[in-house]
Amino acid sequence: MKNPILRYFTFEHLPAGPLRDTSEKFSALAAELDDTLPPGPEASTALRKLLEAKDAAVRAALDL
Repeated sequence: MKNPILRYFTFEHLPAGPLRDTSEKFSALAAELDDTLPPGPEASTALRKLLEAKDAAVRAALDL
């Protein structure tokens, strides 16, 4: 499908290390969900909430 929100899950711009590693895991899960879930409002909500979780996790990784 390729939901437009997937653009916010890119990680290549981050330096190697904890930030990139953390973001990459969320990117992989987002891509898998986009490939397997049927399109619709619940899938969009799942990806949006995953993005919120990714942002928080990357911020937490700043302290590593």
